[in-house]
Amino acid sequence: MNLLLGILIFLSTFGGMECMAWATHKYVMHGFLWSLHADHHHKKHKSWWERNDLFFVFYALISIGCFLLWKYEIAWYALPIGIGILVYGITYFFVHDIFIHQRFKLFRNANNWYAKGLRRAHKIHHKHLGKHDGECFGMLFVPFKYFKQ
Repeated sequence: MNLLLGILIFLSTFGGMECMAWATHKYVMHGFLWSLHADHHHKKHKSWWERNDLFFVFYALISIGCFLLWKYEIAWYALPIGIGILVYGITYFFVHDIFIHQRFKLFRNANNWYAKGLRRAHKIHHKHLGKHDGECFGMLFVPFKYFKQ
């Protein structure tokens, strides 16, 4: 029973992270912490590292905290929550940083309808260079209007 419940918690956490990422992007990154996110839109720097990458550190610390709660037997369900956050973070890194922004030169030739839709939606978001008026999408759930054949 705990295994099934753990899997359900993991899947719920992973899916919930898509909602959390959308809200964080819209209200935090394009809100009161724009100063950390702006370099992701402007690229006025030569560094591979962006201040925007600090958001990754925030979610990593939450995931690590969940692992510690599990390790010290404070909450068994913290393990599937921590794994859900970790797996979402890894997925986000591959999709956003590697596939879309090409921080590593991988997956350059992916041209299926889903890949094109993700790139198109993200490009539309990045055409707005300011704090306001940028459409915000999740990583996995992008409006279908961007998926043209």
